[in-house]
Amino acid sequence: GDILKKDNTPYTVFTPYKNKWLAKLQTQPIEKHSSEKHLQNLTDLKSPICPSLTKLGFEKSKIQFPSTKITAGSLKNYDKQRDFPAHPKGTSLLGLHLRFGTISPRNALKNGLKINAIWLSELIWREFFMQILYHFPESEHNCFKAKYEKVPWSKNENSSDFEAWKNGKTGVPLVDAGMRELNQTGHMHNRVRMLVASYLTKHLMIHWKLGERYFASKLLDYELSSNVGNWQWAAGCGCDAAPYFRVFSPEAQQKKFDSKFEYISKWVPEYDSPSYPEPVVDHSVGRNRALSLYKEALQ
Repeated sequence: GDILKKDNTPYTVFTPYKNKWLAKLQTQPIEKHSSEKHLQNLTDLKSPICPSLTKLGFEKSKIQFPSTKITAGSLKNYDKQRDFPAHPKGTSLLGLHLRFGTISPRNALKNGLKINAIWLSELIWREFFMQILYHFPESEHNCFKAKYEKVPWSKNENSSDFEAWKNGKTGVPLVDAGMRELNQTGHMHNRVRMLVASYLTKHLMIHWKLGERYFASKLLDYELSSNVGNWQWAAGCGCDAAPYFRVFSPEAQQKKFDSKFEYISKWVPEYDSPSYPEPVVDHSVGRNRALSLYKEALQ
């Protein structure tokens, strides 16, 4: 409710929301809030020693948690490197910490202001989707743009196409690499997230909610508002979404962002061998089918 239009209604388009957000920041700088001063409100329980994680049933994970430190070195070239999934330091990897509250968003904001405006913009996107879900809670399950409910997406969770997508066996190397990274690590590079979401909802014409729920079951940095918002953005049915006729070409994305097949080779080593499957659907066939079905539904 802090960032509203002049008529006190919520923004549903990102750029004016961002501009208002930044303007308000100039007049009301974000202050840090120390957690230490609240410790006096905690009850000092005179109880036995807390049981160990092992006794609680937890096992040590192989997942390597990223550092919580935000440095100029890690963010300086974010705007130039963030779209290349093979780059080891292309993104900050702080989404996991933001999701669990193990870093301060206020501190992240201050670093973004000092170091990289594009990274700061991504933090604002995060809050944009939070306020969208707050003001429009029905968008968790329904298309933000109601007319898109007429799009004939498949809701069959047991279809062979959906299984191929989930398991990284669509025959499209960059899509499969992203899904395998997700399944094995609980993470997927942001550029690839957009591609795999577009591929599911447009090339395969499978409902965005099935993809959103699958991501929710796998992503370690999962946040409901961002997940729903970005899936609807990719499907074309959300607020300020990419237009429905924008259909990512997996081949074009690969040539632009993984031209040396470094990311693909890591996750799909058999991509250029006879054992690798043929594409579930040809790009031109999938694209033309999506355009036709969307157009007919939205008339």
